[in-house]
Amino acid sequence: MTSELHEVRHLLAADDVSGAARRLRSIADTLPVHEMAMITAELADHAELDKLAQAARAAASVPDHPDAWTLFGYECIEYGVPFAAIPALREALRTGTTKPNLALSELVYAFEDEHRHAEAVEALLAHESILRPYPERYLLTYDSILAGDLDRARTEFARLPAPENQDWLPARDRAHRMLLRADRTTPVSPLDGADLRGWHYTLTGGYLATLSPYGFDAGMTGRWAYLGDQLELCRHTLDRLSVILRAAGRTPSSVSLLPDRSDRILGMAAAELLGLPMVEYAPDRTDTLVVAYALGDLDPDLSRNLTTRATGQILFEHATYWVRPPAVAADISGLLCQLAIEPWGPHTRLGDNGPETVPADSRPESEIAREIVRADGAPDSGDDRTPPDPDHVLADFVAATRDTWLLGSRTPVNSPGPVRSSFFG
Repeated sequence: MTSELHEVRHLLAADDVSGAARRLRSIADTLPVHEMAMITAELADHAELDKLAQAARAAASVPDHPDAWTLFGYECIEYGVPFAAIPALREALRTGTTKPNLALSELVYAFEDEHRHAEAVEALLAHESILRPYPERYLLTYDSILAGDLDRARTEFARLPAPENQDWLPARDRAHRMLLRADRTTPVSPLDGADLRGWHYTLTGGYLATLSPYGFDAGMTGRWAYLGDQLELCRHTLDRLSVILRAAGRTPSSVSLLPDRSDRILGMAAAELLGLPMVEYAPDRTDTLVVAYALGDLDPDLSRNLTTRATGQILFEHATYWVRPPAVAADISGLLCQLAIEPWGPHTRLGDNGPETVPADSRPESEIAREIVRADGAPDSGDDRTPPDPDHVLADFVAATRDTWLLGSRTPVNSPGPVRSSFFG
């Protein structure tokens, strides 16, 4: 037994299923596929995932039955361990599964879940003779975009016919909008492996107002990890929201307040800074700016309402969770972080006697909003390693791309795309 497998089993013996899964994820591609299946079965046993455990053991025990590997890979994806699906589905394709298109598309979905888009493209091209327009050639287009290969994406999209199954129309239109945004972005932004704003706009259709001033060249590339937020940072993103609205030529007639306390605080501050009246949020209200603190904390029913944009409605959120994106993509994101703690929320600080808990600020929402308005919104100089990002650079980006903004539904992208950042597992 390898030392890595021993470590996985040691973690399982300690009932640390999450730790065991993380360790297995790091070695799944390097293990012999039968060993990978058996250790996945043990992991599934500890997590009480009976169907996954059964599928894993069936695949490992019948090595000359490639369809068993297809079923095992499918169950891995269903139960949230796509890293184990990848070697299983590769084995299914290698040994001649009777369902090659199913195995291939599931392999691509597993790569997507792991954000390994270039490998998804390689897998599709390796089986080009069996590719159908939908889903496989669409996936070749989509994953080429997320891998940063826009030339291939444009070539493949040009080969995509209108889908016979109308259910594929939204997906095709989504890829089309991504490529349109890329065309507008390319003249003003490099769309390379460090162009967070350019790729964020290309993939989501949303403008990114600020870049994190810390750790840009040390793994973060403009994103935050855990953010202990501050009133000054809230003011800064609201100031940049104003820059974006002016550059886009958009003048909403009101600020719509969502029901959550944090959303209302930020919405009240935005209304005062922009000189706009406040109204309660209504899904069909037009020409309004909807303000959220973090859409990842939003009620699911409210998220569904926001997926479709009313005429002239603009959705701004201060803190966008990028590791697990919310169900709705903002039209403007103040910043990208893994998790944010509101300045007025309960938090821990280091006191004279060590860590101490600070309770939530219970003052009225309007009072905290006024503090945001009074806060210094000057950008944090950070560690001086983030590229300069003055207002005019953001304004120029928006002016060059605004004719492709606010098109289509607010569909999130569950991937960082070509710009990777470090995060806590």
